[in-house]
Amino acid sequence: MPTIINPVLKGFHPDPSICRVGDDFYIATSTFEWYPGVTIHHSRDLVNWELVARPLNRKSQLSMEGEQASAGVWAPCLSYSDGQFWLIYTDVKGWTGIRPGFNSGFKDSHNYLVTCDTVTGDWSDPIYMNSSGFDPSLFHDEDGRKWFVNMIWDYRPHRNNFAGIVLQEYSHDQKCLIGPVKNIFKGTEIALTEAPHLYRRGEYYYLMTAEGGTTYEHAVTLARSRSLEGPYELHPHNPLLSSVKDRDIVRKGLASESVETVYEGLYPGLQKAGHGSMVPWDGDEWILAHLCGRPLPGTLYCPLGRETALQKLIWSEDGWPYPVQMGPQSVVTFSDRDGTYRGTSPEVPVNWREDFDEDIWDLQLQSVRQRADASYDMKARKGWIRLHGAESPTSVFRQTLLARRVTAFKWEAETLIDFHPEDFQSMAGLVLRYDENTQLYLRLSAEEGVRTLGILSYDREHLSMPLGEEEIRVPDRPIYLKAVMESDSIQFFYSGDGKRFEPIGPSFPSFKYSDDYADPLGFTGMFVGIACHDVSGRRSPADFDYLTYREFV
Repeated sequence: MPTIINPVLKGFHPDPSICRVGDDFYIATSTFEWYPGVTIHHSRDLVNWELVARPLNRKSQLSMEGEQASAGVWAPCLSYSDGQFWLIYTDVKGWTGIRPGFNSGFKDSHNYLVTCDTVTGDWSDPIYMNSSGFDPSLFHDEDGRKWFVNMIWDYRPHRNNFAGIVLQEYSHDQKCLIGPVKNIFKGTEIALTEAPHLYRRGEYYYLMTAEGGTTYEHAVTLARSRSLEGPYELHPHNPLLSSVKDRDIVRKGLASESVETVYEGLYPGLQKAGHGSMVPWDGDEWILAHLCGRPLPGTLYCPLGRETALQKLIWSEDGWPYPVQMGPQSVVTFSDRDGTYRGTSPEVPVNWREDFDEDIWDLQLQSVRQRADASYDMKARKGWIRLHGAESPTSVFRQTLLARRVTAFKWEAETLIDFHPEDFQSMAGLVLRYDENTQLYLRLSAEEGVRTLGILSYDREHLSMPLGEEEIRVPDRPIYLKAVMESDSIQFFYSGDGKRFEPIGPSFPSFKYSDDYADPLGFTGMFVGIACHDVSGRRSPADFDYLTYREFV
């Protein structure tokens, strides 16, 4: 029997859309401002998942320059029909979030469709769908018709911003939406109704949505109707899945920032469970993919971001699916199926390395907001990557940065940099970031012709330099840089020979690099990587020999 240990996609992998094609399973997740857009993993056994594609990799498909943090690509929907894959996604250009007691204002959220014969192929240029709301999906009905569903956003004060789930037919011949728009579901008392997915089984249409926001009150709701347009009746035990066992207690705890009170109202284990999608596994046994969060022990902070987990659903004689337990399980066992892996998901710490020896770098690495261009040069120096400095570490337009997700609470990252800055306006080094406003930068720079090593700390937009005027003078030769996270703390190190590392600066609290601290309206997670900046406009280059990321127990 395949036994999985959740989360199956660790680190920042939110809003999972699971798709089955024969014996192959795929999960697409959100990427927000990180480029290329959308992450797709593949598995044949639910246990072992491989990153196989980042489909939105051309400017014609996605251009995010100038978009704020946590805008960009929201909640993709991956499906398969008519011999090809269909990918729906939202590109959020601007938004003002949701703050209780305040008008949330406008969201400029544009929805698109791209298609491809294979997940790993060259995806089409996008077809524009609409901009009425976000988190859309595409439903392929048994009669061959296709239906586009999305939440509708109401910007008006004193209205429900999440104004319901709307349905409209899509014509692939005309490459546009056609016919009337119908609001088919207004949501439940949990509120914040979004992320719709439609399914058909037997005589019923099933509508799955996310509710409760995307933090500790999150939930997966399910409703059904014999008619596509409704009315939809709620699941008898709604919500279908949530980490919340007593919503009033959780809300009271969040209002008072009481960790103990919040946890009193939660199921133990995985938190923030919500935003689900489902596919068949075997007979009446189905798979529910959902996002979740793992807080640092004793806190409400999840620096790894929102991750992806799987649960087992069993269809009952009453025509409803039920999870094995009301709260999300960390360990889930599915029944045997011909050709499936019989074992347990390996709990092997990641030991990853990119040496920049090939023409392209590993899929784990992403740039921010824009496709990597000539600023990322892998031919100038064999076995190294040359980054040409662009705008500042807080720019939302053009930064030269490559980073990967952090997927554990204990890890270290290391690089070797060769950089000859002219003055303090040129800098390069090792970056650990949540977003532009909350990040750490162990960077080489220069002062009056002398090369110095120091730290920039951005704490919710506030810039500080912990070493002040005491930055370390270093010889003008390659230097090793390292970051180490030990659950609740982060420490930087440096070395001249790669063997003896000296700590530099204070330790920093890791909880700050999370949605829960950095931006309660943010949606990403912790990344670590390499960067080069030059605010003088000279585009000074920095060479990096490698980047490693190693987890430890």
